[in-house]
Amino acid sequence: MSRVAGAVLLVLVCRSFTITAARGEEPWQSWRGPFSDGHSHQTNLPVNWTAADVAWKVKLKGRGQSSPIFVGDRIFLTTALNDGRERMVMCLHRDDGRVLWERTAWTGDPEPIHKMNSWASATCATDGERVYAFFGRGGGLFCYTIGGEKVWEKNLGQFESPWGTAASPLVAGNVVIQNCDSDKDAYIIGLDKRTGAEVWKTERQTIRGWSSPILLKVGDHQEVVVNGHFGPKAYDPATGKELWYCKSFIGRGEPTVTPGPGGLLYVMNGQRGDVYAIRPGGSGTVTDTHMVWHTPRKTGRDLPSPIIVKNAMLGIEMKGGIVTAYDTADGHELWRERLSGNFSASPTAWRDLAFFVEESGEVIAIDPTAASETKIVSRSTVGAAEDEIFRAGAVPSEGQVFLRADSALYCIGRRAR
Repeated sequence: MSRVAGAVLLVLVCRSFTITAARGEEPWQSWRGPFSDGHSHQTNLPVNWTAADVAWKVKLKGRGQSSPIFVGDRIFLTTALNDGRERMVMCLHRDDGRVLWERTAWTGDPEPIHKMNSWASATCATDGERVYAFFGRGGGLFCYTIGGEKVWEKNLGQFESPWGTAASPLVAGNVVIQNCDSDKDAYIIGLDKRTGAEVWKTERQTIRGWSSPILLKVGDHQEVVVNGHFGPKAYDPATGKELWYCKSFIGRGEPTVTPGPGGLLYVMNGQRGDVYAIRPGGSGTVTDTHMVWHTPRKTGRDLPSPIIVKNAMLGIEMKGGIVTAYDTADGHELWRERLSGNFSASPTAWRDLAFFVEESGEVIAIDPTAASETKIVSRSTVGAAEDEIFRAGAVPSEGQVFLRADSALYCIGRRAR
């Protein structure tokens, strides 16, 4: 599809079609936040900090790569001890990081994982009353009250893969949804969030994957969209029925699909191949009818998900830290800049800036519309130890920013009361 045709179609889409991320409360209660796009609308968040601005740091048991989520004064995280032989859910107090409770969800022989993965990479999800944690082969999906009482657990299979798992659960109404991509018997499942009983289960193409589902409101109905090795698919969150599929350009598909301007979904693949935008709401295979634009991306591996800021879709290479900005209207490349370093975490955004976490713990703020040659606004550090690895995105909450290293959690700034 030409860029001109794509731009024309985008105008028609904006006039005749409305889609919004299914918005929950402002608290960060799931992967990529309340709007499934990595954005916070809070205006009192810092854009630059040093180790002197760290309100507290707490050493965590074991290691993990999940991001923190929040319910009031409670922070929820996962971790794995003894090289994956023990999987744990933790609850910390946000004022000082003290442990309120910790529960061992599973013990056993660990499955193989990729050297960049952990046995506790999936971010928890919560409905404000219960917390859902996913550990793949390590017991599956677990449900606890926010007070730490175990409600149920559901074994979801063996997850045959040399990579391990990392897809985060999603709460959609009374159903908690989990992507179970695997090299054998792949599927996506919806469970009753109160009991763990299976509500629906839908087969997926058998291939490993890490992508997390997101929830969208499309016109008068909802859709759950999850990326994959062969491209994104949408499902009915109530029944699991497959609604549409858009063929990708190349495999892996671990970056999460990101909602953005024009009511579109913005997609990166994981490997070298075109980035693209999709208009959701279709039926069947929609590659020819709903792919609004696509643009070649001749780069290395893309593990982080894209972030949309103003009129720019930003993608960052895992190795080397080259950020490329694409125009959200027609996909043409706006600019490119090297940050240097290694980037595994998906970026987040607030105050019209994108925040990229380098594995050393440095956080780089980018203004995609800056008139200057460099788009870098700030480089922030927390004085991390040399052996700490940061593969979770920066999480904003009530005037503070939280950074999770594999073995520590940092709280930056003062809490807005």
